[in-house]
Amino acid sequence: MKKALLALEDGRVFEGTAFGADAAHTGEICFNTSMTGYQEVLTDPSYRGQIVTMTYPLIGNYGVNPLDTESSQPHVRGFVIEELCEVPSNWRSTQSLDAYLKEWNIPGIQGIDTRALTKHLRTRGAMRAVITTTATSTEEAVKMAANSPTMEGSDYVKEVTTKTPYLWDPEDKDSRDWDIPSPSQNREAGPDGEVYHPLPRAKHHIVAYDFGIKRNILRRLRQNGFRVDVVPATTSAKDVLAKNPDGVFLSNGPGDPAALDYIHKEIKQLIGVKPIFAICLGHQILGHAYGGKTFKLKFGHRGGNQPVKDLRSGRVSITAQNHGFAIDPSSLPSNVEVTHINLNDGTVEGMRHREAPVLSVQYHPEAAPGPHDAKYFFEEFARMIETGR
Repeated sequence: MKKALLALEDGRVFEGTAFGADAAHTGEICFNTSMTGYQEVLTDPSYRGQIVTMTYPLIGNYGVNPLDTESSQPHVRGFVIEELCEVPSNWRSTQSLDAYLKEWNIPGIQGIDTRALTKHLRTRGAMRAVITTTATSTEEAVKMAANSPTMEGSDYVKEVTTKTPYLWDPEDKDSRDWDIPSPSQNREAGPDGEVYHPLPRAKHHIVAYDFGIKRNILRRLRQNGFRVDVVPATTSAKDVLAKNPDGVFLSNGPGDPAALDYIHKEIKQLIGVKPIFAICLGHQILGHAYGGKTFKLKFGHRGGNQPVKDLRSGRVSITAQNHGFAIDPSSLPSNVEVTHINLNDGTVEGMRHREAPVLSVQYHPEAAPGPHDAKYFFEEFARMIETGR
């Protein structure tokens, strides 16, 4: 099997075995602590420009299938694992992880000590790296990593946002919640042989800004009674208001939120005009629209086991997260309340405007992958719209 190198900009090098594409790709290296859901991780647009390390040791055991993707393609620059399962076993699988990464020209490396790598990143912080099967020396590989672009100042939103507006799931097929009923339920399967939960009536029309939106966010919105018009990240506030929506949703996405000033100014014009719900990058963009600032976390929050405390109720949720930046609470104006904090490091995880119908969270209520403790936020958004009416 072909050898591969994972080189970090600080000179640390790991040698392993290549899988996926025969290539050399650079990116910011980070780690994800989820035990499952590698396909959702690969296809999450928030990982644009990054090399992802999975801390769970065995990856690829259930293969890849076209139904579990969170976007139209994978976005990671490279994939780092301890051990690749070469013979996947799952009735939904259509190809192996190795074949999938080859198809999309993404290099992977296995057989390295991912625990040592993770500890190194926790100590030294996220940094630039390269996965390469082509470098002739470790020195060349380290130089490739050190010469690659930094995450600070990077606008990857323009690479992942939709080019044209569209209506999500107009036929109400892609948003249905799939189920495996027990024999006692005696539920009939549809024409495709599958069983789904029926969708509620679409009561609220919203506009969703696509900064790198995940499909499961769109599914959850529709499952909670929203009809969703998706628009590009460059859409003006004027064009959004021309659609006369009941509310506005700000999605997740990649890169540095401080680099998106052209988006900040448009979102600022919507505050107090329409109810707004924002998650992840959308939450950070909202912070900038308030007049606040963001800063880069040492190694970010990525995985399905982040504890978050609601300061209003004292309730603690285990949440799915994927971000490398956070809002500076001291930079927020007095009319913005911090509602949630991360129990590991105390960073801001949720905000609410004290006067306008605007709320946001740093984490992912839709999960995919991860726990569903925070899915109630979609219902809270619906209630906020109904109250405003």
